[in-house]
Formats: sequence, structure tokens, C-alpha cells
Amino acid sequence: MPSFIDAPSPNFNARRGPPDMLVLHYTGMKTADEAVARLRDPAAEVSAHYVVNENGVILRLVPEERRAWHAGRGAWQGQTDINAASIGIEIVNPGHEFGYRAFPEVQIAAVIALIADIRARWTIPDARIVGHSDTAPDRKQDPGELFPWKRLAEAGHGLWFDPAPERVAALGADLSPGDEGLGVIVLRSGLHRLGYGLKPGGEYDDETRLTVEAFQRHWRPDRIDGVADGETRARLVGLLQLASVESVTGVLD
Repeated sequence: MPSFIDAPSPNFNARRGPPDMLVLHYTGMKTADEAVARLRDPAAEVSAHYVVNENGVILRLVPEERRAWHAGRGAWQGQTDINAASIGIEIVNPGHEFGYRAFPEVQIAAVIALIADIRARWTIPDARIVGHSDTAPDRKQDPGELFPWKRLAEAGHGLWFDPAPERVAALGADLSPGDEGLGVIVLRSGLHRLGYGLKPGGEYDDETRLTVEAFQRHWRPDRIDGVADGETRARLVGLLQLASVESVTGVLD
């Protein structure tokens, strides 16, 4: 079990039910002290359950049984009050605005230990361990493409899928902004089924592009351009299959 330093924040309210989702963030401020001060400031009206510092120290700000204010407007798997459903973890990193950088090994090890500890208390499916950018593609980028989602999945938390080259090649031409038709319908439907707030439809509009970018930031970080090439779509298909298996297994359990 990881150790914590209590740093209580007043910014929370009651939950309507148990959490079944984890949302990972980066702090996106110049220093850890600035971020923690803001998360504890009543005037800011923001908070998270935990903050994981770059040296691996974990601060506990809000009890898991309470609704912290970390996610704002967003959606995942039909849930639109993300705060009500989730536990929020802020990972100290200056973010894209102030010098985005790789997450230290000791910090990632602490995040993995924290998630394992949380999941020992609550039923949180792998398909509901996501980034802030997944719940709000139109306004958020965190925890960003440098966060090691694959490493997290290898530790048993979250989904990951690496497609075989032949599977990628079989999907044919790229889909990109301005395209219309069956391929776009399938793409949008798949992203919606995975959890994104994007509604099914046949137009590759700006909302689709932003959602594809969010998907790539999480599951295809080597290329984030909003173009649904074969690898992006192959990863999506594989993740949908994993999520489906997890759903069935959860019912059987």
C-alpha cells in the first residue's frame, strides 16, 4: 500500500454513488507548490483526490468517498457528470503550456501503486481508466502523449492494443477531415462505443478530428494529427474487442 501525506482541500461535495472510473491529469502549472495551492484554494473551486509529485510523494486532498472537482465538462461511456463517477489523480508536470516533459520513473511507479490501491477498494474497469483529454477532447490535452499508458496497462491498469502490421494494411486509405461516407460512420461509431462523447454520424468534422487526436494522444502517441490512418483504426478495433471481453468477463464474475 502506498503512503500518503494528507493535504486536505475544501473543494468537494457529496457523491450520489460509488466511483467506477479513474481520470488522470497533469497539473499544468509551473511548480507543484502552485498546483497544490490552487487545488486547496476555496476560491478556485477545483480539486482532485490525489496529487502525485515528481519525486513519487503522494498527497491526499479529498476522500475517495467524496466528489472532487477535477474534470469539468466532459463525457465518457455515456457519463456526463465525470466528477460524480470518478476518482481524479493529478500528476505533477508543467504540461504543454509551461514545458511539457517526460514523467520520472519514480513518479510513474507511484501512480501505478496508487491506482492498484484504489482499485482494491472500488470496482473500476480497465475501459474506465482514462485521461482528462479523453473525457474532454475539445479543451484538454492532459496527461498527454508522454504519459506511459502502455506501461500502465502492462501493470494491469487500463487498455492497450498493438496491432499486427497486416491488420493495419488491411484497413486501406486514411480517413481525414472533410471525408464523408461509410468509413467515417464506422469510425465515429467505434469512437463512441469505446467511450468518447462523439455521436455517430457520417461527416469527418472538427469534432471528429479532435476526438481522433485525443484517441491518438492516449493510444497512438507517436502520431497525433487527427487523421484516422490504418494504425489508428486498427488500434481502435482492437481496443473495442478488449473492452467487449472485459465487459463480458465482468458480468460472469
